[in-house]
Parts: sequence; structure tokens; C-alpha cells
Amino acid sequence: MFEDIKKNKIKSWFIVFTFLIVISLIVYYICVALELGPISIVIAMIFSILTTWSSYYYSDKIVLSLNKARPATREENLKLVNILDSLVVSSGLPCTPKLYIVEDNQPNAFATGRNPQNAVICVTTGLLDKLEYYELEGVLAHEMAHIKNYDIRLSAIVSVMVGFVVMLSDWFTRITFWGGARKSNDNNKGNAILMIIGLFFLILSPIFGQLMQLAISRKREFLADATAIEFTRNPDGLISALIKISGDPEQLKVANNATANMYIVNPFRGKKKSSSLWSTHPSTEDRIEALRNLK
Repeated sequence: MFEDIKKNKIKSWFIVFTFLIVISLIVYYICVALELGPISIVIAMIFSILTTWSSYYYSDKIVLSLNKARPATREENLKLVNILDSLVVSSGLPCTPKLYIVEDNQPNAFATGRNPQNAVICVTTGLLDKLEYYELEGVLAHEMAHIKNYDIRLSAIVSVMVGFVVMLSDWFTRITFWGGARKSNDNNKGNAILMIIGLFFLILSPIFGQLMQLAISRKREFLADATAIEFTRNPDGLISALIKISGDPEQLKVANNATANMYIVNPFRGKKKSSSLWSTHPSTEDRIEALRNLK
């Protein structure tokens, strides 16, 4: 586990550094295509630094906003608060994560934040309505495992940054379609090389983003499941929760491709099989089999 935590931290900083370079190249290419001249490189660097900084420090707020989450209250969600308090003790986390609620009938949950001190666990109203006590405990333990293993930092950064790159790529595509991008005769050889690299990342960045999400999602779900059992000593609760969540037919209205990898079970219904090569999650059957092997 400690080795995985270390790897997650290294991956997070690697992704931040990669994002800084990719955004710089994309913005530089856009500026040159719009014939902004020598100031293009300055604009690219300033823009990439600001977006990287905000994506890192405000990733949790961005994710919560995308999912239209609201803070949970002790008065309305006492059972959830009590389960969380008991799990904080068994997990050894230094701080109690904040609780948020998404108004949606599909049972599901995710955790986000840049570290355990700034962690958030978010559950849907469908999860609260459809799961029993020990099933809820298993789900919360799974999300707390993501927090303890620093999966939340990695997934939040990837979700926000990939979403931003896709948005930027779409914006440039629209500019090009409208005829805003024009060739410049003053570009030197160095600028031409940077423009080619920028265009390369502009076209392939959404694909890289999807592959990056796939690379970090599947293994960490198995690890979070195993870690959750260390907290609860009750694999049956999580197994039952996974069966109910994956078998529920409701659609998650706030689900989007940028944050789908963060949920305990893929929120999309009927679009992809969980065992698909392009799925962000391992199949529920494989996860349940792994949990039963822990008994």
C-alpha cells in the first residue's frame, strides 16, 4: 500500500508537469495561428501556469461544481455522519473528510480533493435511499481508501486537466472552422516546429487523456476495495453494495466523461460494458471475486 501511495504522488506531479507543457504548446500554437507575434510564448507560459495552479488547488471545488453537489448536514444525514466518524478512527486518517450530497436517484459515490486534509466524499441521494447500513459503510470505506491511498489527488487532477484540455481543443477547432486561424509568413523554423508539436498535442490530447484515465482507474479500484475491507472487516457489506449499485437501472444525470472515472461504479448505464477495453472501471464481477478471495 505504501508503495502505491508513493507511486500515486509521483504520478500526480508528473501529470501536473505534463499538463503544464501540453497547455503551453497548445496555447502557443493558438496564439501563433492567430498571428499574435512574439508575445505568443509569454501568453502561453502565463496561461499554462495559471491554469495548472488553479487545476491543482481548486480541483475538488471544480469537480463538486460539475456534479452539482451540496454539503451534507448532521440533521439530515445523521446515519451517514456516524458511519463516517467511526471509519475515520479505523482508517487512521488525520482529518474527517467533508460530506457532500448529489440529488440523483442512481446509487453512487466518489471522493475528491488534493490530499487527506482537503478530502471530500460525495454520495447520491439514491445511495442513501437504496443501501442498508453495512452497505453504506462499505461504500464510504472504499472512498476513504481512495483518500488514504492518495488516489483522490491523482483522479481529481486528471479529471480537471483532461476536461480542460478537451475544452481548449474544442475551442481551437471552432476558431479554425470559423476561419480564425491564418498562416503567417513571418514564422521562423523554431516557431514552425513548436506549432507542429502544439498541433500534435491539440489533436491527440483528448485521446491521451482517456488513456491516462484508464491507466489510473482499474488497479486503484481493486486496491481501494481491499483497503476498505481492512477498515470494516466486512467484505459482505461492500460486495452487496457493488451488486446493488451496478445493477441499478437509473441514469446519473450529472455524469460526464471527465469525472466518470471517479465514481465507485461506472455511472453510465447501457453504453459500455464494464469489462470493455475502454471502460474506466474493472467489471463488478471481477471486483466481487477479488473481495471473496479476501475472506
